[in-house]
Amino acid sequence: MGKNILITGCNGQLGNEMQLQAKLHDGYNYFFTDVDELDITDEHAVNEFVSNNAIDIIVNCAAYTAVDKAEDNEELCKLLNSIAPGYLARAIDRRGGAFIQISTDYVFDGTAHTPYTEECTPCPNSVYGRTKLAGEANALKECRNTVIIRTAWLYSTFGNNFVKTMIRLGKERESLGVVFDQIGTPTYARDLAVGIMTIIDNGIIPGTYHFSNEGIISWYDFTKAIHRIAGINTCKVSPLHTAEYPAKAPRPAYSVLDKTKIKRTFGIEVPYWEESLKACIELLYQQKSNQ
Repeated sequence: MGKNILITGCNGQLGNEMQLQAKLHDGYNYFFTDVDELDITDEHAVNEFVSNNAIDIIVNCAAYTAVDKAEDNEELCKLLNSIAPGYLARAIDRRGGAFIQISTDYVFDGTAHTPYTEECTPCPNSVYGRTKLAGEANALKECRNTVIIRTAWLYSTFGNNFVKTMIRLGKERESLGVVFDQIGTPTYARDLAVGIMTIIDNGIIPGTYHFSNEGIISWYDFTKAIHRIAGINTCKVSPLHTAEYPAKAPRPAYSVLDKTKIKRTFGIEVPYWEESLKACIELLYQQKSNQ
């Protein structure tokens, strides 16, 4: 019998991609849950689920990710992003299992000029970033066999995300302003899901790791690429300063993640951001034509 893997937050972007990966990795028994199946903020429910289903590995894809709303909903954000990972980690540690916690580039303040390594000192400057960093600490404290994966700028064919929004706005509007002074790397959630399955297949090596696609780009350039690949040429995209686009929560101006450690440790090959973007947009258009 294969190991029993619990994947929380299965209705989100990464959770949905993990469901697709599960079909390609049939040597395991999977349990996919969202809030209706398992409330991860209920410690008793978490303990019962993990124990009753003899879970060996938990991949926590659940999170409060509305960055601006988080500034006004600190308690709920803390519950989901900080406290719940501790419950999950403690429950799996009792079984001698492993825990994979998904984290974020927002644990850094974005003032660096070279890619962030796992050794860089976190310094979050938003409620979202602070609660995710606390979630990392709780996971590492409660489970000896914990892997933290920090990622950034996640998009996919599922749910709401930047790529889908820019395609929609590009078709609806004649002009669009997008910030050019925030630099990072987009991450296709499918590539991250493939990376997670590679870690599970190769064997968990505890620690903190960074994963995003390869390359560096601004939100403005990313939007231009989305429109070019999607065949949208009727919308003029203009660069904006961050100050011209006021948001409740501060964004990291530079959040490029160094992926050397995850590539070396698990033999993961990371695709270039543009190749992944093309694959995602092709799939989006394929799904549309099949509807």
